[in-house]
Amino acid sequence: MPSTHDVFNQPPPLAGFNAADDEAMLGALRREGAGWAEENVRELGRLAGAERAQEWGRLANENPPALRTHDRYGHRVDEVEFHPAWHELMTVAVRAGLHAAPWRDGRPGAHVARAAGFYVWARTEAGHTCPISMTYAIVPALRHAPALALQFEPLLAAREYDFGLRPPASKNGLLAGMSMTEKQGGSDVRANTTRAVPVHAGDSTYVLTGHKWFTSAPMGDLFMVLAQAPGGLSCFLLPRVLPDGTRNGMRLQRLKDKLGNRSNASAEVEYDGAVAWLVGEEGRGVRTIIEMVNSTRLDCVLGAATGMRAGVTQAAHHAAHRTAFGRRLADQPLMASVLADLAVESEATTMVAFRLAGATDRAARGDEQEAAFRRLALAVTKYWACKQAPAHAAEALECLGGNGYVEESGMPRLYREAPLGSIWEGSGNVAALDALRALTKQPETAEAFFAELAGAQGTDSRLDEAVARLRKDLADPAEAKARRVAEAMAVTLQGALLIRHGHPAVADAFAATRLAGDRGHAYGTLPAGTGTAAIIARATPAL
Repeated sequence: MPSTHDVFNQPPPLAGFNAADDEAMLGALRREGAGWAEENVRELGRLAGAERAQEWGRLANENPPALRTHDRYGHRVDEVEFHPAWHELMTVAVRAGLHAAPWRDGRPGAHVARAAGFYVWARTEAGHTCPISMTYAIVPALRHAPALALQFEPLLAAREYDFGLRPPASKNGLLAGMSMTEKQGGSDVRANTTRAVPVHAGDSTYVLTGHKWFTSAPMGDLFMVLAQAPGGLSCFLLPRVLPDGTRNGMRLQRLKDKLGNRSNASAEVEYDGAVAWLVGEEGRGVRTIIEMVNSTRLDCVLGAATGMRAGVTQAAHHAAHRTAFGRRLADQPLMASVLADLAVESEATTMVAFRLAGATDRAARGDEQEAAFRRLALAVTKYWACKQAPAHAAEALECLGGNGYVEESGMPRLYREAPLGSIWEGSGNVAALDALRALTKQPETAEAFFAELAGAQGTDSRLDEAVARLRKDLADPAEAKARRVAEAMAVTLQGALLIRHGHPAVADAFAATRLAGDRGHAYGTLPAGTGTAAIIARATPAL
C-alpha cells in the first residue's frame, strides 16, 4: 500500500535566496548614485532571504507587543514588551543604517543606499520598519531646532540598537516616534487640543497636557509631537525619560489592535504635564513636522514596492514548481498573464520609489530642482502606489490558491499589511489634495515634474499621448478631480521611467496597458503578444 502522506507537487520553501537579486532595484541603485553600496545591499539581501530571518518575521507577528502600564507594586512604568525576534530584526536594521544613518553620511547616494537596504530587509517583516522609518524621518524636522539636533542627531544616526527606558543622553543609540493624530481631528491636525505651556517666558521648555489617538512607535526614546502653544499649533520634541532619569508624563493608555502591522506597537497616549522642547517657531508646527511626514511618505512608497516584490516573487516561485492539468502553472498562458501583470506593477513601483530616493538624496544636498520634483512626485506616487498595493497583494495571494489563504504561507500577513501605506501619513484624499496644493501654489513643482517626463518624450507615442492628456487634465485642477489627477501623474511618471530605464518587455507591457489602456480592470488581462516569459523570469527567485 502506498503511503498516504507522500508530499509531491508542492513548491520547495522560498528560503535560501537573495532578496537583492532584483534587476530593477539594482539598476536603480546604480543609476541614482549608490552603486558603491551594492555589495552591502546584497549581503543584507542574503540574510533577508535566509530561513532564520523569515522565522524572526513569523515569530514577531505571532507574538505581538504587550503593554505593561504598572509594575507589581503599582508604580507606573509604561513599558512595551516585545518578543526576542523583534529585537533581532531591529538589531539588523539599525546596524545596516536603515534608520537615520544617511543624514550623517557625506557620500552622494547615501539615501538611495538606505532605500535599497530598507527595500530588501523589509521583506522579512514590515512592522519593525515603522520605528526605523520614524527615526529616519525625524532628523530633517529636528534640524529646525539646531541645539536639539546637535545633541540628539548623532545618537539617532548611531548604528547600535539600544532598547530600554533610560535618559537619551546615556544611551548608545536612539529611536524616534511621532504623535500628531487626536480622536476629534484625524488628518485635521489644526483641530488638535493638546496644550503646551512654556515653563518660563522666552524659554524653549514647555509642559504638555492632552491626549493622542495614535502614537507611532511608543516604545521609542524621542517623539515629535504637535500641541497648541500660546502662539498656535507648534511642534515639540518629547523624551520618554527626562535627563535626570525620571519618567516623563507620557502615559500609554492602550495599544491599538490593528488589522496588520501587528508586530509593531501603536498606542493611545495621554500627556500629563509632560516636558517637551519647542522645535521651530510657535504657530508653525505643521510646517515643521511636514519635514518628518514627507520622509515617512517616501517609506510608504518603498513599503508598497517591497510588498509588491514579495507578493510577485512568492507567486512566481509557486507557479514555477506547481503543476496542474499536466503543465507547470507558470507555463499556462492565463497564469503567465497574471504573473507578468503583477511583475510589471512591481517593477514600475520599484522604479519610481528609487527615483524618489535619488531626489531625496540630491535635495538634501541643496538641489532645488530635485526638491521641487520630489515635492509633487512624492505626493502623487504615495497616493497611487499605496492604492495599488492591496489589490496587488490579493491577486498574488490568489496565485497560490487555497495555500495562499493559509497563514503559514505568509500571504495573509502580506495582504493585511498592504492597506497601511494608504492610511499612514495621510490617507488617499490627503495625498491627492496635497498634490493639488503643490500644483496651484508651487508652480515650480509642475515645471520640475514635466521636465522629468520630457527626458522620455519622443521615444514612445503612447507616453507622448499620456503626457498630452495630463497637461489637459491639469488645466482645470478642481478639488473633486484630485484623485484622478494624482493617478494620471503617477502612472505617467512610472511609464516615463520604465521607457527610459526599464526592461523593454516590462516597459512595453506597461505602456500598452497603463498608458494606452489595452487591458481589463483586473490583473492578468495583458494584451496578446506581451513578452510574459521574460517578465516572469525577472520576478522568479533563484534558490
